Amino acid sequence: MSDFFTAAVDKTDPLIGDALAGELHRQQTQIELIASENIVSRAVLDALGHPMTNKTLEGYPGNRFHGGGELVDVCDYVNAQPHSGTQANQAVFFATVKPGDPILSLDLAAGGHLSHGAAPNQSGRWFDAHHYGVDRDSGLIDYDEVERIAAEVRPALLITGGSAYPRVIDFARMRRIADVVGALLLVDMAHFAGLVAAGAHPSPLPHADIVTCTTTKTMRGPRGGLILSRDSTWAKQLQSAIFPGVQGSLHSQIIAAKAVCLGEALQDDFKTYGRQVVENARCLAQILSDQGIKLVSGGTDTHIVLLDFSSMALTGQQVQDSLARINLTSNKNPIPFDSTRPSEWAGLRLGVAAATTRGLGPADFELLGKVIARAIARCAVADDAGVEADRQQVLALCRRFPIYP
Repeated sequence: MSDFFTAAVDKTDPLIGDALAGELHRQQTQIELIASENIVSRAVLDALGHPMTNKTLEGYPGNRFHGGGELVDVCDYVNAQPHSGTQANQAVFFATVKPGDPILSLDLAAGGHLSHGAAPNQSGRWFDAHHYGVDRDSGLIDYDEVERIAAEVRPALLITGGSAYPRVIDFARMRRIADVVGALLLVDMAHFAGLVAAGAHPSPLPHADIVTCTTTKTMRGPRGGLILSRDSTWAKQLQSAIFPGVQGSLHSQIIAAKAVCLGEALQDDFKTYGRQVVENARCLAQILSDQGIKLVSGGTDTHIVLLDFSSMALTGQQVQDSLARINLTSNKNPIPFDSTRPSEWAGLRLGVAAATTRGLGPADFELLGKVIARAIARCAVADDAGVEADRQQVLALCRRFPIYP
C-alpha cells in the first residue's frame, strides 16, 4: 500500500490505463462532429481529477447532512447539483407536475429529447405526454399547431428545446401559448446554452418559467446539469426536487468543474468562440447544401447541422460508418417524420462546437464539408476510392489543431 497515493493508473490497472491512453489518442486523431460533445480545458480536467472527489455531501449549503463541506460550498449559491440534463428535467417534473398530468413537448423525431416525455423514457410513462412537430416542408416548428394542440390538451407543462432542432425557437410565442392555456413553460437549452452565454443566440430566460441545461455541449464543461428560473419562488421546490427528490449525494468535483467552465464562459474569448460556432455551422451547412446534401430546415442557427438522406436511399448509420473511416465522428439521428426504428433512421446529426474549440475556422469547415460530401457519395455507390486521401486530410487538420499535448 506504500504507493496507493502515488501510483498512476497505467501501473495499477494496465487494462484501464491502456483504454484511457487509447481514448486520448482517438480524440487527438479524430475530428469530433457529434453535436452533444465538446473538448474541456485543462482547468476543467484539473477540477474533475481533484481529491475533492473524496468528499460526500448531501443537502444544500448551510444545511448539509455531512461535515467537512466548507470548501465545497465556497461559491455563492446556485443550484448546480443535477448530475445530468435529464435529471435536471426530472427535477422540474418532480417540482411542477404530478404523475398523470398532461405535458406537451417537441416530438423526438422533430428534434426533441427523450426526457421530455418520449414513450420509452420514465417521463413518457409517468405523464400524459403529447407532442408537437415541425412543418413537413420547412422543417420549422409549426407554432399554430403548437397552439392548437395546447388548446386541446391543456398541458400543465409546455416544453421546448431538444437535442436536434437546428433553428432558433420563438420563446416569446411559446410563452404566449403557455399563458393562454395556463401552462408552465420549460425551456431545455442543453444544446445551445453556450451560445446563449456567448450572446450568439437569443436567451429563453426572460420568457420561460424554468430553464434547464447541461454544462457540456456548447458550454464545453464537465458532464452535468443546471436549473435556472426567472422566478425565485421556485427555488425551494426545485431544491427539494433534486435532493431528496431525484438524487442523493452530489458530485463535489463535478460542481467544481462546472464552476470553472462557468467562469470561462464569462471571458471575452468565450463570446468570440460562441460567434465562431454559429459561423462555422452555417459555413458547413452551406457547403453541404452546395454539394447537393439535403438539410433539415435548410440550414442552421446553432451548432447543429442535420442531414436528411431520405431521398438518397441511405441510412444515417451507413453515413456515420463512412465518416468514421476517415476519422470523423458523428451520429445517426431521426429526422422529422422518420421511422421509429433506429436502424432505419435517415438522418445524421453533425455539430461544430468541439472542432471550433479546437480552433477550426470557416476555411477548415469548407474543407470538411467537401470531405463529408465525398464520403456520402462513396457510401451511395459503395466505392472506396479516395478514403485514404480524405483520411489524411483529416489527420492533417488534427496536427494543425492539436489538443492536450
